[in-house]
Amino acid sequence: MNLYTQPMLREDALKDKVAVVTGGGSGLGKAMTKYFLQLGAKVVITSRNLEKLQATAKELEDETGGKVLCVACDVRNWDEVEAVKEATLKEFGKIDILLNNAAGNFISPTERLTHSAFDSILDIVLKGTKNCTLSIGKYWIDSKTPGTVLNIVTTYSWTGSAYVVPSACAKAGVLAMTRSLAVEWAKYGIRFNAIAPGPFPTKGAWDRLLPGDLQEKFDMRKKVPLRRVGEHQELANLAAYLVSDYSAYMNGEVVTIDGGEWLQGAGEFNMLEDVPQEMWDMLEAMIKAKKSN
Repeated sequence: MNLYTQPMLREDALKDKVAVVTGGGSGLGKAMTKYFLQLGAKVVITSRNLEKLQATAKELEDETGGKVLCVACDVRNWDEVEAVKEATLKEFGKIDILLNNAAGNFISPTERLTHSAFDSILDIVLKGTKNCTLSIGKYWIDSKTPGTVLNIVTTYSWTGSAYVVPSACAKAGVLAMTRSLAVEWAKYGIRFNAIAPGPFPTKGAWDRLLPGDLQEKFDMRKKVPLRRVGEHQELANLAAYLVSDYSAYMNGEVVTIDGGEWLQGAGEFNMLEDVPQEMWDMLEAMIKAKKSN
């Protein structure tokens, strides 16, 4: 049995906590929501598609026995974000956790993007995270309530990346916001952390980004030193820890969970991984021969 596919925290780790998860209807947002419910949290999930949210909510409630509230919300729209906050407070009376997970991305040469396509990614990722953080953050500060924010970023938040330039710009902004507010709002009892996941395949997102046989051509496992992709439970375990009181002294941190993927791409000589053993033996022999001359 692989332990990394198993739940990590004790079952009451999020008991009576109320979490708001943006983009909670599918993929990684759904996986994290499910685990929060298993740990005793009540969860509000949002996305633009209410039908999909309701199907997810029913499935997760049946599986976990937890309570899920669905609120349709486009995080780009301030009024809709405020409505999520009000609906949550009306239903559950408080908010403890905000997980900013809603995202969008295009894999494309930048010159092929329209200005509005570029804007839509900036607006969902950066403006959407700002809207949710400001709305719920102001509630925490005004009501003198502590809170925890977890933002989902990417490893190219700090390196940048070609062909996903709008996402790289937006995620870098989210990371800067995480680190800035971790310092500024700590005095209000509000913590901020981020996760930078590597490849955790989700059907929807990966089918859109890499349609057809492109997924075979770009086998993500080859880019990861551990030679596998992530299990959803691994990400859910880390997220649950970072929003729980077990991580009360973690603030302003970004945790990478990618099997070493970005480091493999970053090192100057990492491509030497492809040199076979026999060639190393030959090189060593040549170097020794030179020394003895």
